[in-house]
This record gives sequence, structure tokens and C-alpha cells, in this order.
Amino acid sequence: MNINDLEAKAYWLRQELFEMVMRQKKGHIPSCYSCTEIMIALYYGGIAKVTAGQPDDPKRDRIIVSKGHAAMVQYPILADLDFYPKSELERFTEPGGLLGMYADFRIPGIEGISGSLGHGVGMGAGFAMAARQDKQDYRTFVILGDGECYEGSIWESAMFAAHRKLDNLIAIIDRNQLCILGKTEELLELGDMEEKWRSFGWEAVTIDGHSFDELMPAFDRIGKTGGKPLAIIANTVKGKGISFMEGRSEWHNRMPSDEQIAQARSELGMEG
Repeated sequence: MNINDLEAKAYWLRQELFEMVMRQKKGHIPSCYSCTEIMIALYYGGIAKVTAGQPDDPKRDRIIVSKGHAAMVQYPILADLDFYPKSELERFTEPGGLLGMYADFRIPGIEGISGSLGHGVGMGAGFAMAARQDKQDYRTFVILGDGECYEGSIWESAMFAAHRKLDNLIAIIDRNQLCILGKTEELLELGDMEEKWRSFGWEAVTIDGHSFDELMPAFDRIGKTGGKPLAIIANTVKGKGISFMEGRSEWHNRMPSDEQIAQARSELGMEG
């Protein structure tokens, strides 16, 4: 896909996610919207090796959404890849449905369970080590929340990955500077994330996480890091695409009013 196609696909994903949440009045829209372009770049931009209809392809790249409250960002994509029927999207969080609020291994295409924060880099390092030991060339991508980076297990795993020179491991930090309690830099300052990851032995780059013009070249660094794992710090906006949700922590899991629903649909390019 070219840049225009990727941007159109990002609109599609935001629309699908919005309708999923509105049907059930459950979900975390802003957390998904801040990483929308990241996910589209991975799955549709020719970055990750994923084959439609083949969720168990042993040569596939592994994609882990470590910020578990945004697990549903993968659901429309995996359905679009024919990993399961699209009708499952309409049964999101329903008893007997496949797709829950948090991902699990019953869902084709899900590589890691992440309701508890802080475990994605450790899981990813395990996949990366397995690929090396099995002489496989698949890569592992881990999408982290910046608030999630308060977890010590992130940094333990980061040290391990650097020590083992796992250059087939890529962490993408969704740097929207918000978590459920407020602004990350006021709650517990994370500071210069690029420098922080570099200090743990990773190659690191900071980009605009909503710009495909910056996302795509960042992924071109994979395999060119001199044996280091790669951290991409993606500056993003929580709730990107719906003006009244953008950059506001109170919308973490809040539901809009009927009037706000109409406004959101209009801003997302949908019928009222």
C-alpha cells in the first residue's frame, strides 16, 4: 500500500473500533487510537510478515500488544486477514463470543496475553531467542504504552535483550504521555525515552507515531542496528481522530453521549 492507502486504512480501523465499542458500550477507544497508525504500518505497510488466512504460519513475524487495554486494536485487522469471521466483531465481549476486552490465546493471530502490564518485552525477548536458536528469521514486534514503562519488568527484559544482542526484537513505545490517572510526566516523569532505551543497550529513534512518512523509514532500521534491539519511540496523541477525546485522560474508558457519538462519527468520516 502507498501512503494514501495506509491513511485510508487507518480511517477504516478507527471506524471499526468505534462501532465495536458503541455496540457494547465497553472498550478503550483513546488507547487504540494512539497506536492506530503503528498497527496499520505493521500489518498493511509491508513491515511485518503476516499471511492472510494463515495465523499459525511458522515463518510469521510475531506482534504483541503489551498495553493490554488496547488489545482490541488488533481485532478488526485479524478479521480482515481472514483469521476468523468478521461476524465475531459484532459479538465483542458477548458471552460465547471469541473476542474479549483483553486478548487470549483462543484468538487466532494473538501472540501474547497482556491484561497485566509490563510483560510484552519479556515475551518478545523469548520469541526472539527462540527464533535465533531455531535458526528462523522471523522478527518480534512489541507495542508498549508509555505509562506501562513504569513497570520494572520492562527494564529487566530490556537489559536481557540487549545483553543477548536480540536485533530481531523491536519495541514500539506509544508515547501519548497519558495514562488512566493523568499525565505521565506529572505522575512519574519518564524523561527522554530515546536516551533511556539507549542507556539500556538498545538502538533508539523518536518519530511522529501518526505519520506514515516517519513510521516507515523507522522500520527500515531493523537489522541495521549493529546487533542491538530496536526501540521506536512514537510520539502520539491519545484519542487521535476524535477531537473531544484527544489528549484527555478522562476518556480512557469513558463512553460518549448520543450527541458526542454523532460528532465522533462525523469526525471519523462516518454517517451520523
